[in-house]
Amino acid sequence: MVNKFTDTLFQLVSSMEKAEKRHFKLFIKRSSGNEDLKIVELFDALVQLPEYNETILLKKLKTIKKPQLSNIKVHLYKQLLSSLRLQKSSDSIDLQLNEQFDFAHILYKKGLFFHSLKILEKAKELANTYHKVNFLLQAITLEKRIESLHITRTSQTHTENLALEINEVNKRLDTLSRLSNLAMLLYHWFLKNGHSRNEKDQENIRNYVKANLPDQPESALGFYEKLYLYQSFSWYAYIRQDFISYYRYSQKWTDVFVANPVMLRVETGHYIKGLHTLLNAHFTLNNYQKMDEVLHIFENFAQTDRVAQHDNFRIQAFLYINRSKINLYSIMGHFSEAITLVPGILKGVEQDALFIDEHQKMVIHYKIAILYFGNGDYATCIDYVQKIIDENSEVRDDLQSYARLVHLIAHYELGNYDIMDYLTQSCYRFMQKKKNLTVVEELLFKFFRKPFLPSGRNRQQDFTGLLEQIKELKKNRYETRTFSYIDILSWLESKVHKVSMREILEQKYRQSKHQINS
Repeated sequence: MVNKFTDTLFQLVSSMEKAEKRHFKLFIKRSSGNEDLKIVELFDALVQLPEYNETILLKKLKTIKKPQLSNIKVHLYKQLLSSLRLQKSSDSIDLQLNEQFDFAHILYKKGLFFHSLKILEKAKELANTYHKVNFLLQAITLEKRIESLHITRTSQTHTENLALEINEVNKRLDTLSRLSNLAMLLYHWFLKNGHSRNEKDQENIRNYVKANLPDQPESALGFYEKLYLYQSFSWYAYIRQDFISYYRYSQKWTDVFVANPVMLRVETGHYIKGLHTLLNAHFTLNNYQKMDEVLHIFENFAQTDRVAQHDNFRIQAFLYINRSKINLYSIMGHFSEAITLVPGILKGVEQDALFIDEHQKMVIHYKIAILYFGNGDYATCIDYVQKIIDENSEVRDDLQSYARLVHLIAHYELGNYDIMDYLTQSCYRFMQKKKNLTVVEELLFKFFRKPFLPSGRNRQQDFTGLLEQIKELKKNRYETRTFSYIDILSWLESKVHKVSMREILEQKYRQSKHQINS
């Protein structure tokens, strides 16, 4: 299937909101001559296309021939970026700071050194307010150049302070680089592998974290240093399945914004991700009450102009909120209610396909599959895990593995015993290749390899024995990896007690609620 967003220019045009398209037309009229009329024609034609097709595009263009198209596309792309930069500058601290630096640099080149220094001083104040350490290095470097090459009548004290300032900035940048690298690499380790599989994984992750942590105490760190530190520890704990620590650092991740509310607008994406991580932490701990509280906070934040009027933030909030609703309903066993969300989720995913990456789609499909599994609709569950299996993605080996395991169990529930041997062997080989086998999976595969025809075998006894064996494995962190992906214990309990999985989970929810209230 051809991706309808294969052309980079078409991707950019498709991502533009109505106000951005209108601004571009005004921008071109103000800044361009007759030679730019062709890019307007090309822009209008691209806006009308539902998907990129060069043959259809050329038919729509009256004054542009095929040999000209490539150069005009490049020109249009640059003009679109210029228009967006101008329009978005008031909404972005980074763009404002870069603009101020450009102004200071222009004034410096013209020999207006005092004017340049004045702008740099104001820009540095803005950068300090919003913790933009990276910009401070640029600004101080230009300031040093001016002070070193020209007579500015600056006091000795100011010069000494400038030297101390750049030393402090370099120190902070080193800490920031180490912590941001650590957070990024831990996150991508999880995207590739999921939770740690064995002691070797644990040791490698532990050593890497230890080698990259800064020496400074947490209290001495600035906003970004704390943000990346808490992100690092959140991912570290989640990978290790230390869910209590995962919750604590996810909470700190969002609390750093509470302590610095001015940064909510500057780093909105990080706050949205933090809320999602905190919700996931409550889900892993079955803290349904706290999860409901954070979900309300998230939904209210999603309705603010900052999120609602920004495609990227709006879509991320939409996906994370709906995933959390699915998780919350799953804790309570309310699968039917959760399934009512599915059409809206799928519609949103389809409408905003340009902004949703492969990993997000995979997670959504897996969450939906688990909903249908819990609700006893195994055929629909298979439809959704099949999407993951067919994708053959290079991310989330863990989800690909457990999608196959869910696929296997769903076929068993449907009574497709004639293909169970093939599916069991296929799933086993895949999980073994991806190093996702634990004792829990080994026991499940052993169970599914047994004859399925009722030729004297007591399946009820088999389920009871399997349930007791797997319950014992809950004490071993490395063997509980499976429970993070599918509630095997509740499924087995439903088979042993001959009730639906929904009833088992509803009963657990009622008991948990009673314990909290008593």
